[in-house]
Amino acid sequence: MPLRKSLLGRLLAVSALVAACSVGATAWLAVQTTSGAIKQEQGQNLTDDARIYNTLLGYAAANPQWNAVDATVRQLARETGRRIALTTQQGAPIADSATQDSPPPLPPQVSAIVDPFSPDTVLAAGTVGSPESAEDRIDPRAVGPFRLPKAEKASLREIAARGVECLREYGIASDIVDSPSGRPSIQLVGNDPEGIASTTKCVTGELDEPTATEDKALTALNKLANECLDRQDVESVKLSLGLSWRLGARAPGLRDDPGPAEKARQDKEEEADAAADESARLRPTLPPTVAPQPVPSDTPSPAELGDEVDDRAVASCVSTARREQLSSYVAAPALLFIGDPDSATVPGFDLSPANTARIAGAAALILALTVGASMLAATRVVRPLLALTGAAQRMKDGGYSDAASVPVPVRADSEVGRLAAAFNDMSAHRARMEVQRKALVSDVAHELRTPLSNIRGWLEGAQDGIADLDTAFVSSLLEEAVQLQHIIDDLQDLAEADAGALRLHPEPVRIEDLLAQVAAAHQGLAERTGVTLTAAPASAFELPELSADPVRLRQAVGNLVSNAVRHTPSGGSVTLRAYEEVGMVVVDVEDTGEGIAAENLPHVFDRFWRAEKSRSRRMGGSGLGLAIVRKLAEAHGGTVHAVSTKGEGSVFTLRIPIGARTDEDGAASGADAKTTAF
Repeated sequence: MPLRKSLLGRLLAVSALVAACSVGATAWLAVQTTSGAIKQEQGQNLTDDARIYNTLLGYAAANPQWNAVDATVRQLARETGRRIALTTQQGAPIADSATQDSPPPLPPQVSAIVDPFSPDTVLAAGTVGSPESAEDRIDPRAVGPFRLPKAEKASLREIAARGVECLREYGIASDIVDSPSGRPSIQLVGNDPEGIASTTKCVTGELDEPTATEDKALTALNKLANECLDRQDVESVKLSLGLSWRLGARAPGLRDDPGPAEKARQDKEEEADAAADESARLRPTLPPTVAPQPVPSDTPSPAELGDEVDDRAVASCVSTARREQLSSYVAAPALLFIGDPDSATVPGFDLSPANTARIAGAAALILALTVGASMLAATRVVRPLLALTGAAQRMKDGGYSDAASVPVPVRADSEVGRLAAAFNDMSAHRARMEVQRKALVSDVAHELRTPLSNIRGWLEGAQDGIADLDTAFVSSLLEEAVQLQHIIDDLQDLAEADAGALRLHPEPVRIEDLLAQVAAAHQGLAERTGVTLTAAPASAFELPELSADPVRLRQAVGNLVSNAVRHTPSGGSVTLRAYEEVGMVVVDVEDTGEGIAAENLPHVFDRFWRAEKSRSRRMGGSGLGLAIVRKLAEAHGGTVHAVSTKGEGSVFTLRIPIGARTDEDGAASGADAKTTAF
């Protein structure tokens, strides 16, 4: 049987499939879920790190000292579940969220340096932006002297509010945005060129004018920048509030008042500044932390002013001046350490309860699917076995009833399917044997009862004086006794054959002589019934001798002849014929009797079977003769079969091997001598 159809093959295939699917699905879900969870936890950790860093960086940008940072550190530690520590660049502790009296050592690796003049571009990406030069990376919250007092802030916000209201009347959406210094500006929503053009009617230059605080801080910054430029022998510049510059301007306090020519040049520069300010009025005011930029191209170029300047030197000096100006307003750089709570380890990626539950749920789902698939496969395999068990139990409880003989469905050509088919065959055979057993008991009882009843009746008649004990009376009793003896002998022969104990005494036998003896023995019966009985002469070639039991062989042939004569009407004939086939001697007993219907032919060798269903003894016989013929033929290693046509006659053919096999004790040997009793 192909392995794919066998139970073992299916079990192996199902097990391998379930295992492969379970492993594959578990691995895939584990990778997907765990990767997603780790990414989520990692992203959360990075978010927490950035939040911690930005909060502390903002504190450093707005406070000149770290004195009061402890409360901020502890709050951040509670919110993020981390240990947060700050130290100076020399390692002196500033603040630590560890709660122990003797806190554990700090992590070996610094998480970041908190320096408003040099923010981390990754952790503070949303705050610092993308400066063009690393030397200009100053935290925008470090505004120092540019921070507006409340009064100036309120005044500017009032101006901005009027501008927003005016823009709203034109159908232009806008918002007020505060810079880190507290200066408000108007930010348009969307991109509407016509609306932008109309804003000149709504927003005046008041919102762009520096306040007193900003003017003072800008003057100080301009002075520091020009001092730097003077040391490099570069022409001085004038800074605007957005930290753009113009060339050739003299910062207040650096030089004497200009002469007429210089005054005229400065006036020209101021007119150019006014034109530039008008074009950029609605752009949000750049915070003082934006990198210094030269004036846009619509301002007078260095060639027009007659000055040559090194833009890189100006930008460097402005940046240096800003750092010098802000140094007293921001805290000194500090080292930031972020670790696991109450430990010195760098924070790992511990799964959150939600992600842990998600992974556990995925594993449980895979387990449930695996168990379900295994149970389904087991159910499909066990279902036919349960059906077989139920059928066997019904057979045990119900005996030979119709309900107990219901066949088990055979759904596949596998081990279980073949077992079910064999069980069905066994059940059917058992039912047939039970029917035959009941019929046998009934027939034996009938066959024995008839002669016994006759004998009893004659004897009771003689006892009562009704019947005379004459020769006819004794002959009748003898005939019934002989019939009874024949039935008992036939049953004994069948029992011995069924048990494989039928005794054979083989010797050389010439089949022609045996047929002549049988014909002579039955000649009287044939004549009484008006049947012609002949033994056909042998063929031209002499038949070989058989090694067989002559008594049993005569019994077999005699039963066939007796059966043929009884079923052949007067005027008919019965012919015995012998011939040789390959390794066999064949004996045909042919009659011209009534024949046997085709549906009855398979049963002619069954015990107590009669074509005439009634129990009358008109035809004679016990119904065991042909069954004994079959057992005797099988005991000699041969066969017997019948061919018949209804209304034309029958031919019974007996085949005996030329060298019949028997054991040393004379019993029929091998499986040929052993057949099923019922």
